[in-house]
Amino acid sequence: MIRVMFLDPDRDLVQRCRAIGCDDFEEAFAALYKRYKDRVFSIALRVTGNSDDALDAAQEAFVLVYQNLPGFKFESKFSSWLYRLVVNASIDLLRRQKSRTRRTRSMAPDSDELLDFSDDKQPQPQIALESKELGGQVQASISSLSPKLRVVTVLRYLQNMSYEDVAETLELSLGTVKSRLARAHLALFEHLKPLLDESEGFRALTKQPSSEASANGDCPTIQ
Repeated sequence: MIRVMFLDPDRDLVQRCRAIGCDDFEEAFAALYKRYKDRVFSIALRVTGNSDDALDAAQEAFVLVYQNLPGFKFESKFSSWLYRLVVNASIDLLRRQKSRTRRTRSMAPDSDELLDFSDDKQPQPQIALESKELGGQVQASISSLSPKLRVVTVLRYLQNMSYEDVAETLELSLGTVKSRLARAHLALFEHLKPLLDESEGFRALTKQPSSEASANGDCPTIQ
């Protein structure tokens, strides 16, 4: 089997983390933590839906990194491995919470973290306003997705990962990632359908990628 060697921007720091307890390890691990702590928490927050669980999932992920980093073999990028750990930790929390009956505090997204289905053009003021107003409904819709659909949605649209990076992070084929995203699109559409007639802006945001994806062959058959 041919092993692919990744050009990992974190390689130097990871290679310094070969012996837990030495000064070089502590310094390099601190640098990796500082580099990724915000994004790790952001992923956990979007998957779990509340800050307390997100903090638990992020901490669990970094503990696993701390324990296993000396044996990391660069079979994927370090960042992909880290994101996989926090995704798994977040999903595990969600599964444990299924038996709970208590209500958790809801999390409203910031205006700059809304699902970005638009192109790079500056949106019209009315569209921007309606996007912001729909933020809470969109986050609620994301939270209604199954964990596997929620994760690909978060990584692709809220973390702006490429299809390839999402596939690497989740250890899925590219076709599976695109299929799950297509299923997530349909589920989100159905969940938000009552609002569509009231929001010209939301229709404008969601119309463009459908036609573009079809033109580029990026909309797989739903299986």
